[in-house]
Amino acid sequence: MAFFCVFAESANLPRNMIENSMFEEEPDVVDLTFPALDPDEITYEPRSSRLLVRGLGENDMDEDEEDCESSARLLGMSFMNRSSSHRPSSSPYTRQSPSRSCSRPTARTMVACVLFLVIVASMTMVLYFLPGCTFTKDGCPKRNKTTPLELVYPLATNGELFPWTQLRLPQSVHPLSYELTLTPDLDNMTFAGIAVINMSVLHNTNRIVLHGLNLNISNATFKIGDGPASNVTVLQYKANQQIAVKFTEYLKVGQYCVLTLTYSANLSSTYDGFYSSSYTDKSGTKHILAATQFEPLSARKAFPCFDEPAFKATFLIKINRKQNYTTLSNMPQDEFERTSVNMSTYLVAFVVANFSPISKNVSGTLVSVYSVPEKKEHTEYALEAASKLLEFYNTFFDIDYPLKKLDLVAIPDFLAGAMENWGLITFRETTLLVGKDSSPLEKQVVASVVAHELAHQWFGNLVTMRWWNDLWLNEGFATYMQYLSLQEVFPELQENLFLSVRFRVMDKDALISSHPVSTAVVTPEQVEEMFDSVSYEKGASILLMLNAYLPGEQQFRKGIIQYLKQFSGSNTETNNLWDSLTQVSTPHQNVSEMMSSWTSLKGFPLVSVSRKGDEVTLTQEHFLLTPANASLWEIPVTYVNDSCSVGPECRQNFLLKKHFSFVISGTFKVPESVKWLKLNYQNTGYYIVDYGDDGWTALINALSTNVSILTFEDRASLIHNMFALSRQGRVSFRRVLSLLNYTYKETETAPVTEALLQLNNIYRLLEKRQEFDLMSCMKVHQLFSNNLATITSFLNKENLSKQELRSALLSMACSLEKENCTQSANDMFKQYVSNQTRRIPGDLQQVVFSVAAQSRTDWLILYDMYKQSTVDAEKRNMLLGLASTQDTQLLAKILNEGLKGDVIQTQELPLIINTVSRGFAGYLFAWDFVQVNWDRLIEKFLVGSFAIQSIIKSVTSPFSTQAHLDQVKAFFSSLQERGSQMRSVQEALETIRLNQLWMERNLSTLRELLTKIQSQPQKEEPGVSH
Repeated sequence: MAFFCVFAESANLPRNMIENSMFEEEPDVVDLTFPALDPDEITYEPRSSRLLVRGLGENDMDEDEEDCESSARLLGMSFMNRSSSHRPSSSPYTRQSPSRSCSRPTARTMVACVLFLVIVASMTMVLYFLPGCTFTKDGCPKRNKTTPLELVYPLATNGELFPWTQLRLPQSVHPLSYELTLTPDLDNMTFAGIAVINMSVLHNTNRIVLHGLNLNISNATFKIGDGPASNVTVLQYKANQQIAVKFTEYLKVGQYCVLTLTYSANLSSTYDGFYSSSYTDKSGTKHILAATQFEPLSARKAFPCFDEPAFKATFLIKINRKQNYTTLSNMPQDEFERTSVNMSTYLVAFVVANFSPISKNVSGTLVSVYSVPEKKEHTEYALEAASKLLEFYNTFFDIDYPLKKLDLVAIPDFLAGAMENWGLITFRETTLLVGKDSSPLEKQVVASVVAHELAHQWFGNLVTMRWWNDLWLNEGFATYMQYLSLQEVFPELQENLFLSVRFRVMDKDALISSHPVSTAVVTPEQVEEMFDSVSYEKGASILLMLNAYLPGEQQFRKGIIQYLKQFSGSNTETNNLWDSLTQVSTPHQNVSEMMSSWTSLKGFPLVSVSRKGDEVTLTQEHFLLTPANASLWEIPVTYVNDSCSVGPECRQNFLLKKHFSFVISGTFKVPESVKWLKLNYQNTGYYIVDYGDDGWTALINALSTNVSILTFEDRASLIHNMFALSRQGRVSFRRVLSLLNYTYKETETAPVTEALLQLNNIYRLLEKRQEFDLMSCMKVHQLFSNNLATITSFLNKENLSKQELRSALLSMACSLEKENCTQSANDMFKQYVSNQTRRIPGDLQQVVFSVAAQSRTDWLILYDMYKQSTVDAEKRNMLLGLASTQDTQLLAKILNEGLKGDVIQTQELPLIINTVSRGFAGYLFAWDFVQVNWDRLIEKFLVGSFAIQSIIKSVTSPFSTQAHLDQVKAFFSSLQERGSQMRSVQEALETIRLNQLWMERNLSTLRELLTKIQSQPQKEEPGVSH
């Protein structure tokens, strides 16, 4: 999707691999005759205490059903008759013959046998007198002596039986095309619509079931082929967001039919569906507009449709509007053409607004960037970036972009970072618009997001995942191509970006509450939760690992071209990708065998290194911060040694295989003269490494002698790995600090920023624990004094990496209240207030505004400047500064303004909450705010959405005490269906426990080590030169 500005697992068979399995279930004792079922009839779930009966189905068993199946096995029933493709010859559900091994029984044995026979006889009688039923957690219902067993359907809104109970739609009917006519009324915030849906019948059926939510359907007609249209009744079942039409006679395979629906609805007041938005121009005039955000499940809020990715169709869209508005959709305006490609419904989009474009023809495609009129001058860089990236992708994928036009539209009020709608990509203003004098860091944001969304035009749009369990095929690929394309097209903007996000996703994926890249999902909340860093950044990371390991530069590219061409216009699953890569591998390599565990298992491996003479032994285990059952992977290991360690030619490969479920070691030889090894060259692999005491000592000594002995990526990965091992308790924090001692010589951005981030996390935990003495010790820590001392030499440089380093160092120094830093930042702010034509450099804005906001007077000045600013990147930095104040009254003001959405758009509320939660004055305040306003928050942001995930993480990650753990647990437990079952809640609870455990392990060591630092003489701290 949506590029965001930042289950139960079977050991033998992942849930996603059985999602489309077929099951047929019959009672073992009672012979029942069922009503005729459609071929796609699937599981009927119980409503309260009603009887549940299952027919043939395409959906996997849920956990409740698996529990029931186990219960039936205990009763000796052949409860399930599975499809033979999923059932071994010796079925575990077959009754077992009793043992006959007691020829000379003792008295004790005789008593036991009698008791056993009594129990068996009793159970047999119970089964004989009970009706056949499916065992559920609610048990069997009371026997009904008067009526036969019937299929149970829920009630539609009109009181009739709704003919479907599953969240997934039946497969009997498939849409071919949609003709949509929409008439929005922006004065009254409503719209009217007519949907004409042409369909083909794939299985005999007497119903059509599709999606519709909050649509007032006033008329419906249906016709078969060229026959006459007749009025039909549309049933609605709101719980599953579905509508249906039932027929007295069956539709036949091969027939074509047309369903026409006339309806009306309110424009959505949230950020999904067809929603209203607004902005205020420089003159104070308010402008109303309407836009869409359909991914993942919100097209059904704008028009009746088969709202699942696999139901692709063409679309002809007509929008009636007032003359002072323009309309945009997937195809060229104004009388839109029928889409020339089959699309999933979540990729449909339309905008009704008064926007201004700039355009350019690129290889036969008209590329345009739209914005509100007064920001038109900020669209030029996005047009340049999109044009270059489109040409790159056309060549790289060997498939031209298939539509006539490509619009990039900046929406003033838009929750996601961007959305890849085919031919009409929508963005936040902050991710598309930059001024001519913007810094490289600001341009990096725009180029990255544009690169991500353009990659989706192939990965996601041209080839689409079959269901949301394989979302990573869209998002992981787009994320990987985002970084790969920037490296090729804008190499000056790519530095360090991908490396940092790989570290962060591993931090999340080390939790037991994480999930596999490919995960079974059914409910809307589960689908929403798939949009997280595992689907995006982990998906991208395993693609990087595969590309780095495959021999030859072009092998990976050939594989994805094969994948795109073979499945163009279709839907795929993960195995389709691995098969395509296997087909082109030279020499032949079973990519599926090597990579399947990386998508079906959560987490990642820890590779431990030991050495004896010339033999190196690698042992893998599952790296988890919370102990649990282990998993194993096929690991493509890369390594270098002291004889050759920097250039790509130094890299050597080794495949650490797994067999069955045993911990597996692998060995290889190195010359005995080799002093040290560094695994995971340039951190291209998705695993971490423990070198043992001797190995770590050798690497630390080597870095102390010569920092350049390893690439900057390898130095950063050593720092990240060491902190991860410390958090797990495998290495001491004393060992962590011994590695960091080399950093006084470090001049590259990635190692320094990784160390700063890790130390800042510890500092914030100490602050929230009110360990102020230890915080004081950290304030005078001279670890990065050399880097701070050289910061002034970076001021006039345009190098992105150095600007990023300067920003990180000054942010840390000013947050620790280094006097020279805060004074220089305040001086720069005052100069800017007096002369706003003298713009603060983009990489320094957040630091300067955050320092200024600590003064109540300057906070109010900054707030007024925020309201007047039209430069989106600067405005976002102002907001970050405003939210960093330690004045609780001002914190209350900015939180409430974000919730209200007038001055500060509600799309920024997750960012505000995150920033407030980082401060000592604000972290408890933010937690209280979320608890008090939870119901309003989930009205604004869907349960499970990325925004809600971000809010939960922000307000709970500062906690490290049992009291706070109990509070968080109690609050989320009380929510029930309003959010208690979210995966992000489990992540929050686990993180608090881990924070608590880390403090218990390391507080005494910190007190000892940092007291020694405190006793050392202090050096003068540098400021900000300007």
